[in-house]
Amino acid sequence: MNRVHRWLCRSGWWRRTVENSLLPWVLKDIELGQNVLEVGPGPGLTTDVLRNRVPRLTCVEIDERLADSLSQRMAGSNVTVQRGDATAMSFPDASFDGAVSFTMLHHVPSAELQDRLLAEVARVLRPNAVFAGSDSRYSRIFGALHLFDTMVLVDPESLPRRLEAAGFKDVRIDVAKSAFRFRARRA
Repeated sequence: MNRVHRWLCRSGWWRRTVENSLLPWVLKDIELGQNVLEVGPGPGLTTDVLRNRVPRLTCVEIDERLADSLSQRMAGSNVTVQRGDATAMSFPDASFDGAVSFTMLHHVPSAELQDRLLAEVARVLRPNAVFAGSDSRYSRIFGALHLFDTMVLVDPESLPRRLEAAGFKDVRIDVAKSAFRFRARRA
């Protein structure tokens, strides 16, 4: 992420958005289970909320600085942070009861890698486990925020087919003005 994007993702404004709008919207009426995977937590504002909702949370973050910082901040809590690539996770098959991903899929540098990430999430989930998340829709401000940054938008209309191809069923997409949420179950 570029410097402005990093700053925004740590800001009080984004923290309030995560706590009061994003996570309540994405996780409404969803039971994640006891052992949950968070893919791409970044600086961990979503992790701060999630760790109070689930008994055990494992985060996979590819950025070394962000992973190290989050790991130090979460030391002694119910959160484990692993620095790693979510397109090739080291967890055994069917390791988790649920998985989440918030506003990070567009940071994966290609649709092919996004599809590998989706397949890996399916692989590490137990059968019938929930995968829920969100991502952003394009706007001029969103585009400007991603100057010199990775931005491979996910089309909410094609995402159901992509999730099904990755091993999910019961896919649901809800589109709002600036974002969309997705929910699916491991087949």
